[in-house]
Amino acid sequence: MAEPVDPSLADAELTAFIEAVRRDPGPPARAVGAVELRRAQRVRAEARPPGPEIAHVEDLTVGPTAVGARLYRPSAAVRALVVFLHGGMWTIGDLESHDRACRRLALRTGAAVLSVDFRRAPEHPWPAAVDDCVDVLRWAVAGGGAGTGIAGPTVVMGDSSGGNLAALACLRLRDEGGPLPAAQILVCPNTDLTLSRPSTRSMATGWGLTTDDVAWGAEQWVPDPTRRGHPEVSPLHAVDLGGLPPTVVITAEHDPLRDEGDAYAARLAAAEVPVRHRREAGMIHGFLTLDTLSPAAAAAGERVFADVTDLLDQVN
Repeated sequence: MAEPVDPSLADAELTAFIEAVRRDPGPPARAVGAVELRRAQRVRAEARPPGPEIAHVEDLTVGPTAVGARLYRPSAAVRALVVFLHGGMWTIGDLESHDRACRRLALRTGAAVLSVDFRRAPEHPWPAAVDDCVDVLRWAVAGGGAGTGIAGPTVVMGDSSGGNLAALACLRLRDEGGPLPAAQILVCPNTDLTLSRPSTRSMATGWGLTTDDVAWGAEQWVPDPTRRGHPEVSPLHAVDLGGLPPTVVITAEHDPLRDEGDAYAARLAAAEVPVRHRREAGMIHGFLTLDTLSPAAAAAGERVFADVTDLLDQVN
């Protein structure tokens, strides 16, 4: 049984949302499948209010393998490029599902945002998504954005499974000896696909995202169960986290992925990587896209954007 919602840690709107999901959680992801989950997500995205107006939005392809992406530029002169990797259990999520979040991010930080349309499972299992994200980051760090009027440092930001991809891409680039992003921002990241941390049990149901849905996504992306604890898919299992760029890790109190995100932040700090880590009280997984539902979630998202802004001030 999920613990009661503490209204002092969230707000009435988020509390009502959680209670509604508990009354009618709907069928599990493994019973629905990726195609229907994507269709339902598109319907929800279309029902949300559109994101704020922004000076320039352009769909394009980038890098040597022509990965699809959407560029948001809030003004003619931008201070940096944020490569954004969306969440969605490696199987859903796309440029539309996180369009509003990317617009808010660009406007709040003054940076250009490049949202990456990487390949998804089950059609494209691991390592396809990592390959796409690494290609885009190589292109961006090497100055690929100059052709679109972008100057300044490149940072990478990932939400949920996108946080997993951001962490894996940075580890691969470090191991290759190539240039790294100036920083990484990981929001509610998947870091351990074995799903063996205590919060995956204590918050397995009742908080929106279920541990079984995450397990299904991991199965689609990494079909071989013996590989899910490998560092190439679970960054928390990397032997060495030294040499990675300055990092922000944000976790949510009521999230089955909370403990693995907290543990990754602790391991980064132990490896002497500069880390800012915050656990958002009262929040659930995916709060970054719940701003139209809950003022508390919107405020938590604003704090993440402030973290990005502070990090850009440091690396500029």
